[in-house]
Amino acid sequence: MGVRRDAADVHFSKAVRERDKHLCQFCGREGTDCAHIYTRKNKRLRWAMSNALCLCRWHHQHFGENPIAFHDFLTGHFGQDHMDQLRADSQEIMKTNKALRLEISKHYREQLKLFYADPKHVIESWN
Repeated sequence: MGVRRDAADVHFSKAVRERDKHLCQFCGREGTDCAHIYTRKNKRLRWAMSNALCLCRWHHQHFGENPIAFHDFLTGHFGQDHMDQLRADSQEIMKTNKALRLEISKHYREQLKLFYADPKHVIESWN
């Protein structure tokens, strides 16, 4: 069974796809998936914009099956400092509850409204 999705996940995913202009960050094709670097099981990074990017369905599956290739791509795409910071952040423990997830959902809904009003708006991460 996969990790359950709620409104925070839905709005976060939309924010990532809007930020990346719905384009696969690997090949440039239309990207329909929000791909997490560290899985959604990691609550500290689950809704962090720095932990996700848009990938086409093919590359999302390909990189899921080839983690070393994914790591190599990510290091080239984001840089070693970004990857080191994600690794450090991934070690932090964060517990969530319904109220916090509602707050996260509200944050990304508001960020999307700002983005739709002004496409130059840079979507800010919740954390």
